[in-house]
Amino acid sequence: MIGVLGGTFNPIHYAHLRCAIEVRDLFGLAQVRLIPNAQPPHRQAPQVSPERRADMLDLALVGHTGLICDRRELQRPQPSFMVDTLASLRGDFPDQPLLLFIGNDAFNHLGGWHRWQQLFDYAHIVVMTRPGSTAKRVEGFLRGRCTRNSQDLCGVLAGKLFFQAVTALDISATAIRNCIARQQDPSFLLPDAVIAYIRQHQLYQVPE
Repeated sequence: MIGVLGGTFNPIHYAHLRCAIEVRDLFGLAQVRLIPNAQPPHRQAPQVSPERRADMLDLALVGHTGLICDRRELQRPQPSFMVDTLASLRGDFPDQPLLLFIGNDAFNHLGGWHRWQQLFDYAHIVVMTRPGSTAKRVEGFLRGRCTRNSQDLCGVLAGKLFFQAVTALDISATAIRNCIARQQDPSFLLPDAVIAYIRQHQLYQVPE
C-alpha cells in the first residue's frame, strides 16, 4: 500500500513528519509520498517557491525509510488539484491500494474540493483525527464507504473511508514562519537541516 500526504509544507515541520511516520507504521505502508503543492487552489500561493519547499522536504526526510518527497505537482502549470494527483499516482501504481491521508479540518470541507467524489475512484481516504477534534457526520455518499476495519483497505485498491487517531503535535507552520521573521530560535519545531537551509537562503524574513 502507498500513502499520500499533500500540503504546502511551508515549511515542513515535526508535526508533518510525526504523522507520516505513524501512518507508515500503523498501516504497514511501503511508501508515504509527501507531495508539496505548487499552486494550492484554496489559498494564496506561499511566498517561498515550490522548489524551495520541496528542497526542505527532501532534507527533512533523509534517513526516514519509506518517506519520499514527490514533486509531481511542481511540474504542472495549473493549480494542484488532488484528484489529478491521485490519477497520476494510480497510473504509476496500478496494482497498489492508495491511501490519501487528510486532517479533520480538510475532511470537514471535503465537499468543496475539486471533483471530490472522484477521489474515491483512485484512493481510500484516511482521516487523521486528534484528541478533542470533531468530524462531521458521515452520511449520504460517504456512509456506504465508511469502514471501521483497516483490513478493508488492503482488499481493494480504492473507495473506502477510514478514521485513524494520530499523535497531536501542536506545531504551526505559520507560527514557525513568524518565529523566524522575529529572529527567534525555531529549534525542536523542525529538523536542524531545514533550519540551516532557511538561514542559508534567508527565507521567512518578513512577519505575516
